[in-house]
Amino acid sequence: MDHQLPGVCAEAMLREEIAVPRRQRLSFANDHAGFALREPVLELLRSYAEEMIDVGARSDDPVDFPDITRAAIEPLQGGQVDRVILLCGTGAGACIAANKIRGVRAAVAHDTYVARQIVEHDDVNVLCVGAWITGPQIAMDIIRQFLAATFSNHEPFIGRVAKLTAMEDGERRR
Repeated sequence: MDHQLPGVCAEAMLREEIAVPRRQRLSFANDHAGFALREPVLELLRSYAEEMIDVGARSDDPVDFPDITRAAIEPLQGGQVDRVILLCGTGAGACIAANKIRGVRAAVAHDTYVARQIVEHDDVNVLCVGAWITGPQIAMDIIRQFLAATFSNHEPFIGRVAKLTAMEDGERRR
């Protein structure tokens, strides 16, 4: 930014400029490791969705992230949502589980740049956030960027996503 208001950091100004579209529904889940961020994230997500599909753990009692992830992704596969947000300790476990499911392009983002790029360049539909790695304010900023971003219609990106789909279908494509 070329200008800065007295007493307002550039990051806060950036946050104010993000236009997050309101969605009919979002799907969300957390495991026990993501429980600490559960309520602030749900509060944020409710401000951007008419309805939340919440299948997350309601306590920090251990649960298996593959089960939680599968439940959160079912609405995506059924066309009820176009984006899913998952919280676990590092984001990696939920991301691995999510990417085992057909039609999912999941990625871990621990900063806002990655959160935007994974959608714009890779058409990611599942965001995985590591609650042990990312503090609450950064997590909120990451989620806002993920929800605000749209996939680019630039041909190289379209081609790359088509190759990912072909890989998922077991095809070799050059």
